[in-house]
Amino acid sequence: MQRGQLDEDEYQIIHLDRDRIDHRYVYRPMKRAVDFFFSLGGLILLSPLFLIVALLIKFEDHGTIFYKQKRLGRGGKVFYMYKFRSMCMDAEKKLVELKKYNEIDGAMFKMRHDPRVTRIGKFIRKTSIDELPQLCNVLMGHMSLVGPRPPLPNEVAQYSEYDKQRLYVTPGCTGLWQVSGRNEVGFNEMVALDLKYIKKSNLLYDFAIILRTIKIMIVPNGAY
Repeated sequence: MQRGQLDEDEYQIIHLDRDRIDHRYVYRPMKRAVDFFFSLGGLILLSPLFLIVALLIKFEDHGTIFYKQKRLGRGGKVFYMYKFRSMCMDAEKKLVELKKYNEIDGAMFKMRHDPRVTRIGKFIRKTSIDELPQLCNVLMGHMSLVGPRPPLPNEVAQYSEYDKQRLYVTPGCTGLWQVSGRNEVGFNEMVALDLKYIKKSNLLYDFAIILRTIKIMIVPNGAY
C-alpha cells in the first residue's frame, strides 16, 4: 500500500490536543493495568516458544540471541527496545552501505530483500515473532501492547512538528500501522494511521487491534 492508497478518512490531517491526551485519567491507568497483566501472562505462556527461537538463533551463527536498540518513547524519552536478533551481528555497520536501497519514503529504512537478515530471521520477522521480547518493555512500562511504533532517535531528528505528535503517547508492540499493511505503507501514511489511533484510542479499540495482530501472526501481511 503506497502513498495515496489509504482511505480518505485514514489520511486526514489530524492535530491532536496534547492536554486532553495527557489528562485521560481513566483510560491511561486502565491501559497500563491491561499492559502489565497481559505482558506478564504472555511472557509466562510463551516461554517455551522463547526457548525454541533462542536455540535456533544461537545454532545458526553462534551470535547473541537478543538485540537491543535505543528508541524514543512518550515525550521523546530514551529507552532500549528488545527483540530477537534477526540480522547478522554487524548489521549496524552494513546499514550505511545499504541506505541508498531504502524502499520507504521519509524517516525510516526498510528493504524487502535485506542481505543482513539471517535464515531464521526471515521467518521470525515474517511472523512478527522477533517482536515478542518487547513484552519485557511493556512489563517495565517503556511500551504498551498497542500504540505507535517506537522510532529511532535519528528518525525523530528528521520529524516535522506534525510528525512529533506520534510521541504524545506510549509506543506499542503493535498498532494500527502494523495491521494496515505495515511495510507496504509509506512513512506519511504511517503517521496518519498513528494519529488516527491516538485520536480514537480506547480499550475496545486496543483489543480489536490485538486480535488483528494475532491473525497477522498466523497469516502474515507485508512484514519483512
